[in-house]
Amino acid sequence: MNHTSHPTAAAPLPPLAAGHPYLTLWRQASALLGTQTDYIANAANLCALIYHNVPDLNWAGFYFRRGQKLIVGPFQGQPACVEIDWGKGVCGAAAAASATLRVDDVHSFDGHIACDAASQSEIVVPLVRDGAVYGVLDIDSPKQARFNPVDQEGFEALAALYTRSCAPMG
Repeated sequence: MNHTSHPTAAAPLPPLAAGHPYLTLWRQASALLGTQTDYIANAANLCALIYHNVPDLNWAGFYFRRGQKLIVGPFQGQPACVEIDWGKGVCGAAAAASATLRVDDVHSFDGHIACDAASQSEIVVPLVRDGAVYGVLDIDSPKQARFNPVDQEGFEALAALYTRSCAPMG
């Protein structure tokens, strides 16, 4: 019988300081993901947790890399763009740069892709494993300038937790 490596049952130490506004959400996510390693199951649960616990959101979800495109994965919110070219829009730009992008006004972002006309601001966190971007966590809000550096720290910690929890896609 072949055995595969799974995360231990003990939760990793939170990367957020005591009192951080996202610490409780991070702990809930850690418990929710538990020892499950399926990237689709974990993405579905994590985006639902974010969408229903972070105020002023209209979309929370994942896009996964397939060649030079990002393909929509599990999400909460209105129907989304199915595919985004690498380097295009906020999601594609964050993926290509391998860096979080926080956009206060998506309508001023050159090349913004409007999947939901209600979206006013957006934060996109790349999912990185072994130095390679394999997707993004995308969060949209109907409020301009909704996301700040504290939100960025929180979403980056959640994305890192997600990446550690999942077996490599294949």
